[in-house]
Formats: sequence, structure tokens, C-alpha cells
Amino acid sequence: MDWDSQPDPFRHFDQALTVSLDHPSVTDTPTYDSLFATTQVKPAPINRGSISYLFYESLAISAWKQAGGGRWSLRINPSSGDLHPTEAYLVTGPVKQLTEVPAVFHYSAYKHALERRMPLTNEEWYEIGQNLPADYLLVALTSIYWRESWKYGERAYRYCQHDVGHAIGTIAFAAAALGWRCKLIHCLADDALATLLGLHLQEGMEAEHPDCLLVIYPADKNVSITEPVLNLPASLFERLKTSEFEGSPNILSNSHHEWPVIDAVAATCRVGNVHSIFAKQDDTIEFNRNNELDKDRQISARKIIRQRRSAVAMDGRTSISKETFYRMMAHVSPHTDNNIINVLAWRARISLAIFIHRVEGLPSGLYLLVREPGHEESLRKALNSEFYWTKPEDCPQSISLYLLTETDARDTARIICCHQDIAADGAFALGMLAEFDASLEQYGALYYPRLYWETGLIGQILYLEAEAAGIRSTGIGCFFDDVMHDVLGIHDHSWQSLYHFTVGGPVDDPRLQTFPPYSHL
Repeated sequence: MDWDSQPDPFRHFDQALTVSLDHPSVTDTPTYDSLFATTQVKPAPINRGSISYLFYESLAISAWKQAGGGRWSLRINPSSGDLHPTEAYLVTGPVKQLTEVPAVFHYSAYKHALERRMPLTNEEWYEIGQNLPADYLLVALTSIYWRESWKYGERAYRYCQHDVGHAIGTIAFAAAALGWRCKLIHCLADDALATLLGLHLQEGMEAEHPDCLLVIYPADKNVSITEPVLNLPASLFERLKTSEFEGSPNILSNSHHEWPVIDAVAATCRVGNVHSIFAKQDDTIEFNRNNELDKDRQISARKIIRQRRSAVAMDGRTSISKETFYRMMAHVSPHTDNNIINVLAWRARISLAIFIHRVEGLPSGLYLLVREPGHEESLRKALNSEFYWTKPEDCPQSISLYLLTETDARDTARIICCHQDIAADGAFALGMLAEFDASLEQYGALYYPRLYWETGLIGQILYLEAEAAGIRSTGIGCFFDDVMHDVLGIHDHSWQSLYHFTVGGPVDDPRLQTFPPYSHL
């Protein structure tokens, strides 16, 4: 790594009209557990205050850390190496005390402010949302690959996609805390999204690449959207292609090292001119909810969201109850009323191989959480034929958890995760297995980053689940996938390990000082 060229983690657009957002306080309500149900939080109106909350609890700075002469920021949304390749944009209609006209804004995390990139007309705003609820917002995510490739080289592409998944999760949680629903829009080509955001004007290593677009709207029992459809009129598209957007992006580094394979992969995975990638949905899977696991613990959602941190080490002692573990597994499992998971329109493509080290009432060993009933037959064929496939006696019926083999798996977990102790010292560690070949055969290369988005979303849920349980967690991007596959008995590409995670009792570094998130302002 060339430390002199370390990228600036904050993008801003010089000379753009800037609108500062509010810095809202932490409230006792809504509760964290209520966010998983679609109708438990009263919808907030779309206004300056609620939009401030949306970004403050999804993509803002959460704290500053300092050790010696070094100082760095932490964000609500976790990122590989704290490098933050993900940028966000808001597309909105008129909002009192925010904007008098519809507009495209860039969100500046450093300033907690919106930077206007392009005003829109009322007619254009109406045409864009004619198939959407009457009150709605659009939030887009983009990636600057250079921020990750500076440190991680070719791995940067997948790390960026993990971070997109984390950000989708933080936005879904922040929206749920406002009583809003959040859905991915799949009917827009990447070039069209890039044009809407002004990314087509960016070039070089520091350019942003379009990832996804989310529609957010107040929850209404009479409004249910499975596949949101956005209309980008040709007249608007042509106007944006030839218009000058407001502001110019800041320079992030004084020099760069190119990684051509990242651009090649990104080009292969781009979404072309499509009406809807996932127009034909798989049948919805019904899950029976468990009354014990559904009890609201009365934990402040906003406190949990703001205090989330990535553990840097685990103590090797802390255990969790099996009830806590089962609740975590329930919250990462899809069902018709899981408000967070349902931000994704497709059926689950990820199941979890879990190394349980210290969960009270469950023997140590290798387990499997089958997140989609259709996975089980394929996994039984792909995995070691000598595995037990035994469901724990008191495991809730709605959680498809199986003990594969009973063993002390700490050394195995450590070795798989690049010999990192953190994978062995938590209460449990896991690897996220993707239904790989079948997904790519059905949808093509464009589905490749979406597999990582799903893993990132699962990871964000685990981050907050750990906080709610009084412990910590962290994603592990460095792992030996071939070793993981050997442990599981996988010898083809039907299932692939894409992301690892660990949950347990954290070890804090006493050398670190913590400062308020926006003390620099």
C-alpha cells in the first residue's frame, strides 16, 4: 500500500448547493424488535425531519476514533477496512424547508448534508413515480472501486458489493424506524441510473459506478409493492445526458494503481436495457412465527443503530443463550413479514454454515441454517454425505437449523478465516453459502453482485442482533474458500462461500479514544 495515495473516505461536490440536515436525538421508540414487522411503527410523514433521520441512521458518521496521532471516522454503515467505497444519492420531490423543487442530491456523510446535483421539474417527478405510491423517495447507491482497491487490489470488487449489501440493510432499518417500507428497484438499466445521478460525467479511477436504486415510502396496509416499477421518461434521459450537473467531485488521491480486472468484472455484471430483471418472482415461502422469539425486548432501535461497532477481537469466553441464538437465526431468515429481508424482491439465495463454539444448550459443532426450503435438496447433494442433518430438539419449527457434525470447530474456523483468532474466539462464526451456479444460470452475470448484496444484508442484521444482545460482531472478508468447501465436502460450484462473520464478546482497545460524530462541525 502507498500510504501517500490513501483515498479520502469522503466525497463532496465543490460549488454545489448544500442543504444541511438535522442532527436528531436518540429516542426510546421505536423498539428494535418492532422493525422486523411491517405494521408496528406508525409511519412518519416525509419532511425535512424524517429525511434527516433516514440518513443520520443509515449512512452518517457514528463516531470518531483516535489513537496517538491517528484519527478516523466510523459510520453507521460498516465497510471493509473502514474504507467506505459506497456513496448515496437522494432523488425527491419538493420537501418543505429542504427543497422547493424536485431534485437529485448527493448525500455528504462528512457534512451530514445534501448537495444538489440536478433540479427536476414537477412534471418529470410525476412521470418518474407514476407507478409508485403517492409519497415516495428514491435513494441510490454507488461505489468508488478505488477506495477498496487501494488496499485490497482485485478483492475490491466483491468487498464493494458486500458494502452495498450493508448499506441496503442500514437504509432498510432506518426506513423501518420511520414506519417506511423499502424496496429495491430492478427495472432500471445501469446506464440510465448513472445518467440520472450524473455519474456518466465522471471518468478515471475515482469514478463512481451505479449499484442500485431503492424506493422508500410510508407503510400503508392498502399499498403493497412486490416489484416496484420506475419510469424514466426519454425526454428526461436526453436532457440529463446533455446537461451540466451542479458541483464537481473532489479529488480523492494524488496517485493511483490500476486494477484492470475490476473494470472487466464490473462491465460483465452491468445491467443492460431490461424491463425487469426479476419480473417473474418465485413463490413466496410462508414461515410460521414463534411467539417466544417474537417478544419485544423494548430495546431502542435508534440506540442500537447508532452504537453499532465492528469488533476487532473476541474474548474467547463469552457465551450466549440458545434463545438469543435462535432469535438471531429467525431474524436473518426470510418470511412474508420480515420487513428487513423483504427489501430484496428475490427468494433467498444464501444459506449459512455455522461453527458454534459457545451457545448454551447446543453442542459445539458445525451446523447449517437453510434459509430457503428449496435449498435443502441441493445442499444435501453437495455436502458431505456423512453429515448428521439432525435438528436440535427444542429448535423452533420455523427455523431450519441442522447439526451436521458435533466437534470443537474453533481451530477449523480460525484456519478458514486466514488464521484469524477472531473466528475462533466468538460464540459462533459462520460462512455464507451462495446458490451459485443455479443463480448465474438463471439470471446471468448481473446476479453475481446481487449474491454479495444478500450476504451484506444478512451481515447488517447480525451486526444489530449482536448489539441488541449486548455483544459485538464483525464481517470477515479474508478467508480460504477452498478450505471451507473441503470442510463441507463441496467439490463443484453449486454452492460457494462468499462472506464470513463472527459474533461474540468483544475485547476493547484501551488506547482508543472516542469523540462525538460531528464534533468537527
